[in-house]
Amino acid sequence: GYIMFMHGWAKVTGPGLTGIAGFMAKIGLVPGTAFAVTAMFLEVVGGVCLIVGLFTRFFAAALAIEMAVAFEVVHFSHGFSAGKGGFEYVLLLGIVCFAIAMHGGGPYSVDRAIGKEL
Repeated sequence: GYIMFMHGWAKVTGPGLTGIAGFMAKIGLVPGTAFAVTAMFLEVVGGVCLIVGLFTRFFAAALAIEMAVAFEVVHFSHGFSAGKGGFEYVLLLGIVCFAIAMHGGGPYSVDRAIGKEL
């Protein structure tokens, strides 16, 4: 959750919506603004929700899908090595998010405390 939050927060405080939307459109994710808002929302809000275990399965699944898109559209053509822009790190994050989506929030999650899992 923390890694996803920080990745999203860097988008918010760095290039911002306009910069991210421009990048998304440039790589073929059109409309760029919709993809940018979705990515920033999932990474910031979804990251916080993963940290506390709220709506854990939903956000973990959504982030796994986002990582699959990033894998295919951005990183795959650069090969495996993350140091060269490759897919190894997004693959790892995607697999971890998928595993969390399958498992749920765990015994100390807010989901478990309120007795509901989405």
